[in-house]
Amino acid sequence: MDEFSRNAQQLCELYGITPEDTEFIQKLKDIALAGLPDMVDSWYVWLKSTPEFYEFFSDPSTLERVQKMQFSFWEQFFTANIDGSYIESRRKVGEVHARIGLSQEIYLAGVDHFLSLFVDMLSTIDWSQQDLNKARRALNKMVHMDMTIIVQSYESIVNQKITAQSKTLMAMSTPVTQIWEGLLLLPVVGLIDSRRAQDIMDNTLTQISTNHAQSFILDISGVAVVDTAVANHLIKITKATKLMGCECIISGLSPAVAQTIVELGIDVGTIKTTANLRAAIEIAFDKLNMKIIKQ
Repeated sequence: MDEFSRNAQQLCELYGITPEDTEFIQKLKDIALAGLPDMVDSWYVWLKSTPEFYEFFSDPSTLERVQKMQFSFWEQFFTANIDGSYIESRRKVGEVHARIGLSQEIYLAGVDHFLSLFVDMLSTIDWSQQDLNKARRALNKMVHMDMTIIVQSYESIVNQKITAQSKTLMAMSTPVTQIWEGLLLLPVVGLIDSRRAQDIMDNTLTQISTNHAQSFILDISGVAVVDTAVANHLIKITKATKLMGCECIISGLSPAVAQTIVELGIDVGTIKTTANLRAAIEIAFDKLNMKIIKQ
């Protein structure tokens, strides 16, 4: 049994979907599919009252394609063969919605509207009240299971996007640049938290190894707040670069920052610091046996 099949079995158990429930869904198939065109028309009357219709479905070709997918979706629903392929098809629906940017709110509202149409359909069936109640219960179980699968898939894609965007922003916020052979520079702007400090360290050590750098300047003139945590992060970064055989110079220490570090009683040890970037570059060039000569 593959992973999707196991998930299907677990979901059925979680939502209490029994063979009797799927049997009732299957009994509704012919009736539901016969009435589905009218239901879809009614559903789109509702959808046209929302801004999402004109944003996502106003193009005729797109609308036709989506309607075909809806018919296929509900045909599979009323076939009620809940296996791995069924679960995967629902996950793909969630992925598509997430990738095009359709909100979960409008999707959930749309499913609820469809469910009400199917419940109304039950009133046209000549069954006993007991069987109608069982059919209604089975519909609710199946629809809610589908919604769970689709929403989880949707959230997974959205979280992947957020993670990718965060990594991109972190890379942009920690731009280690080689300004001379053997010399790297990283200007830091904003706040330094544990995660950003780790990204700075990772990027710095990678660039030191790639460029065989001997000196690294960490300019913190743009850092708004320096507290005990930030100072400790800076110390860790300098120690890590030293282990790589690269000297770290912290530049941009303002009088206020220097005073804060002293008041906090932080031991900066042998860390080299300068008040401005120019002084740091001069120290780095001296280590590289280079001089800047004005012509």
